[in-house]
Amino acid sequence: MAAAAAMVADEAERARGRRAALSFAAIAVVLGLPLWWRTTETYRAALPYADIDGLGQLPLQLAVPVAVVFAPGSVPGDLPRPLPFRDVQEMEISVNLRTSITSRYETVYRSTTAQEEAALNVATAQEADAALCPLQDASLGSLTVYVVPETSSVLPQGVSVYVGKHRSALVRAGGNLATLRTRLRQLTQVMSFAASSIATALSDRMPDSQLGPDARRHLKSSLGYEITFSLLNPDPKSHDVDWDIEDAVNRYVQPVLDKLSLVANFSVDSQILYYAVLGVTPRFDKETSSFILSAHSLPHVINPVEARLGSSAASLYPVLNFLLYVPERSHSPLYIQDKDGAPVSTNAFHSPRWGGIMVYNVEAPGSPQASLPLHVDVDMVRVMEVFLAQLRLLFGLSREELPPDFLLESPGNEGLADWELDRLLWAHTVENIATVSTTLTSLAQLLDKIGNIVIKDDVASEVYQAVASAQSAMAELATGHLHSAFQASKEAVTSSERAFFDPSLLHLLYFPDDQKFAIYIPLFLPMAVPILLSLAKIVREARQRKKEPTKMD
Repeated sequence: MAAAAAMVADEAERARGRRAALSFAAIAVVLGLPLWWRTTETYRAALPYADIDGLGQLPLQLAVPVAVVFAPGSVPGDLPRPLPFRDVQEMEISVNLRTSITSRYETVYRSTTAQEEAALNVATAQEADAALCPLQDASLGSLTVYVVPETSSVLPQGVSVYVGKHRSALVRAGGNLATLRTRLRQLTQVMSFAASSIATALSDRMPDSQLGPDARRHLKSSLGYEITFSLLNPDPKSHDVDWDIEDAVNRYVQPVLDKLSLVANFSVDSQILYYAVLGVTPRFDKETSSFILSAHSLPHVINPVEARLGSSAASLYPVLNFLLYVPERSHSPLYIQDKDGAPVSTNAFHSPRWGGIMVYNVEAPGSPQASLPLHVDVDMVRVMEVFLAQLRLLFGLSREELPPDFLLESPGNEGLADWELDRLLWAHTVENIATVSTTLTSLAQLLDKIGNIVIKDDVASEVYQAVASAQSAMAELATGHLHSAFQASKEAVTSSERAFFDPSLLHLLYFPDDQKFAIYIPLFLPMAVPILLSLAKIVREARQRKKEPTKMD
């Protein structure tokens, strides 16, 4: 009787142990593991991956509003229908297998108003351009073409197309519609964007075989630029150089920067560096009794000088360096030669995406006994003329080869015409959208590859804002609103860069999987081993109980 009671008590104790082990296992599996998984999982906010992939294809359509205004006596006889009427012409620019851009010229043909007709009855094209400016559409990206009779005297003899300083041009009628359309096509390529300028803006996406020689020489689009003017005086014992850089910047550079303020923010500073040499020994030419810097030695000039500038080390934006070099007395005069060995008229050269250097020779004193140092007053007009030309080259504003019957008006003190500003905005808007697409695509690929990076809500918000701004920019381009499109593209670039460079996305802040195992195994193994052993014992006992009746038989 006692033995039976002991067996019953022992069986009850084993059942209680089994229930306890199963309870612990159930709690660990049902509550512990989900709670641990939930509290240690990486938070990853949702991102618009489909929209980012759509941006990568760059479905751009560039719409240009064009108004063709006919003066009395200039209307071709073969117009398709009476004035006024509208016409749309499209052209596709192929970038690569995935991307193509459509240019859309929305042209309105009409007759002149009374005010426009009066403005055209002047002596010169310059006067007509100034008088027509208040009467035309002043929105960025728009063009107004005034067609004058073939015999009109407002255009100089031999000139068929006059391009003014603003967003208008004067064109001779040409007698028939085909000739007029040819001139209009040439004119829009000059005053608006061209396939080459769009290819330059998308140079990172296009094969090199489709790019021109200057495609990668222009400055990349940026939210800001820093301009540094430096005076290099390697021989202060011989030359006391005085340059009025502040007045020169205010008179010649600031009007250009005011015009470019729509494109980016600019900051200007200056410095004087003494005992700063070019790092290349010039060659002495006996025939001219002068020193020569050949074209092949110019690339070696920049690096030693750049080490002394120190302007780009702490800058968030691209730095444009403009250096005025006064040669030391032992190497004067110093001249720059081109690849053909001919002297460069400006005695200057520029380096793509970096800046330019001008050599300023000092006239030798009339008497060998002249006291040193010689006082030198720099002719800032000549210097700034060279630096502004180099600035235009850096921004890709160099004027291309034109037909012989084209006449382009000088932009004057502003440095660039209104239509040149529009060309720059077209290119920078397209480049900004492409940059946003590349940045967001790289970010999406990074986050997809490294799954344990935290994606915070503010990072996701910046990504959504970048996508929305880029889509808005593309929509504004398709409707011909260049200014709002450019502003939206800048906002997209800002948001995409904030998201991409957010400190929380640094994957080095997170442990790789092998380190996670090294951390969690010492924590879970001591707890898991007793539970697993108890479950194994329960399984063995259950198997034995199934076999016992068979043995009794």
